Amino acid sequence: MWSSISSIYLTIISTPISKQVDREAEGVNKMVAAAGRSREERWSLAGATALVTGGSKGIGHAIVEELAGFGARVHTCARNAAELEECRRQWEARGLQVTVSVCDVSVRADREDLMAAVTAVFGCKLHVLVNNAGQSLFKDTAGCTGDDYARIMATNVESCFHLCQLAHPLLLAAAGGKGSSVVNVSSIAGLIGLPALAVYSMSKGAMNQLTRSLAAEWARDGIRVNCVAPGGVRTDISSDKTIDRELVKKEMARLPMGRIAEPEEVASMVAFLCMPAASYMTGQVICIDGGRTIT
Repeated sequence: MWSSISSIYLTIISTPISKQVDREAEGVNKMVAAAGRSREERWSLAGATALVTGGSKGIGHAIVEELAGFGARVHTCARNAAELEECRRQWEARGLQVTVSVCDVSVRADREDLMAAVTAVFGCKLHVLVNNAGQSLFKDTAGCTGDDYARIMATNVESCFHLCQLAHPLLLAAAGGKGSSVVNVSSIAGLIGLPALAVYSMSKGAMNQLTRSLAAEWARDGIRVNCVAPGGVRTDISSDKTIDRELVKKEMARLPMGRIAEPEEVASMVAFLCMPAASYMTGQVICIDGGRTIT
């Protein structure tokens, strides 16, 4: 049965009935080719270029270090110039290839300037885009203002969509080699219902669906699009004093693993999704939540 199904797929891919099918087959073949590499090549990012937004702290900082540690040249951004420069100095001292730009991803002009910088640094080819920068909002729905809504949507959803648009030509140019990959950093809040997180949850649910839609649209270009959805992670956000402490206690009681994640535990999954080893994965929203979404 499976051999028959495989034959059907291979026939579809190898029989061009239009330019569109030719393009789709070419993209599929690029991703299949990545799986034919040696073990060392499959589990490496050597020679790859990557843009990680929000890389000065938290999950983004861990992602920058993970990708750079696997051999990628990384460009990252943040709003705080002093924090970003201190990170850059530390990375340079450790021999990691990381360049930086000051950028507020909620601002359209800043996003355009960021992509111009990436184009100049990497020579018009980008293998990896990680949309990590985001903001949280712990507030009862009735008390949310229009400004609250606009800020969260601009930072979490609009920036992700627009940076994907801006990066597409660079990802397409890079896809002819190892293939290219987009990873969006979402949250389990986009999958389950949680109080005081309505606007934030909406933004992450939108990011999850954008991931699926782009994966279906860009597979023909050899570009994979996936998403990681962390639960609680030990970052500045987890210590936010506006979070209801009772809610935190209830959530901890529902965690099968009994603890929140470390940023590196999210970064390792992001790195995997960027590697040739993940060449047949696209359109997935992967929970990194200690089992929270199964309880």
